[in-house]
Amino acid sequence: MTFSTLVIPVYNGASTIRVAIDSALAQTCENYEVLVVDDGSTDETADIVRSYSDPRLRFFQQPNGGLNAARNAGIREGKGDYIGLLDADDLWEPTKLEKHVAHLDANPDIGLSFSGSWMMDLDDKPTGMMQSPQITNITSVDLVCRNPVGNGSTPLLRRTALDAIAHPHPKLGHTCWFDEELRQSTDIECWLRLSLKTDWKIEGIAEPLTGYRINPKGLSANVTRQLETWQQMIATTATYAPDFIAEHGPLAKACQLRYLARRAVSLREGALAWKYARGSLASSPKILLDQPLKTIVTVGAAGILRILGAPVYSTIESALLGLAKRATPTKA
Repeated sequence: MTFSTLVIPVYNGASTIRVAIDSALAQTCENYEVLVVDDGSTDETADIVRSYSDPRLRFFQQPNGGLNAARNAGIREGKGDYIGLLDADDLWEPTKLEKHVAHLDANPDIGLSFSGSWMMDLDDKPTGMMQSPQITNITSVDLVCRNPVGNGSTPLLRRTALDAIAHPHPKLGHTCWFDEELRQSTDIECWLRLSLKTDWKIEGIAEPLTGYRINPKGLSANVTRQLETWQQMIATTATYAPDFIAEHGPLAKACQLRYLARRAVSLREGALAWKYARGSLASSPKILLDQPLKTIVTVGAAGILRILGAPVYSTIESALLGLAKRATPTKA
């Protein structure tokens, strides 16, 4: 029977780690372990993890090295043939591991199995938003432009697929699967490397099996620095796939700028939203042909916010959302 390791990296996650661990230990699948890697926490995280007595749970601590250093440590220490990833502020539905194991067992050419996600707020309550991504026929272009995998808590990967992209740390020498030099865009870099450098397929399960937490403060910080780290990721990818980046980089940048524009709109940062929306079209007008509705809505929202300001924009947005809600049929 296949054995799985579920890796939970955590840094100062006392407020959420119990939810993540509880969801991991509640899996209906048998024959797995949960490995929590504390990346130098200074809060009560370690005490909370040590309060568990479940023999499936293992706990490791290390000096702070970042999310990818903790993930890599968990992969190195894990005993599983399959490796699952769960960030400390997210959760897995009880049947998630069982369904992904079945997916991988039935499809030996798939190296990464992922799922859709549902969003929750800081109080663990569903927001009503879902990620319902493309789940088949995923190409490297899909990954770099839209990242259908969605977030770092959705995948279960074969260890053999991970080992196909393993590399030594450039300074410390230990084996890495995730790039420890990157601080953001790290998931996309790993999935993209798997797609570009191996023959392993990436496919998903449509059902939303991951609970993904939305942190407004985190979004605010990310918007201001994510473009820089995304460009660092693209530069890293160009070292081994220069032709791919030369051909698809402009469209990928347009998609990233559109994403950042939407985040800026949600934060009511009008100038920043308009800057990114304009930059998206300038990077590759093809984005308007590929996804016209999403692009037009993003540019329009950014323009209205920039010209009319946050109070007026919020009023318009609320009115439109109300109309959409009234127009949606309800069940009898």
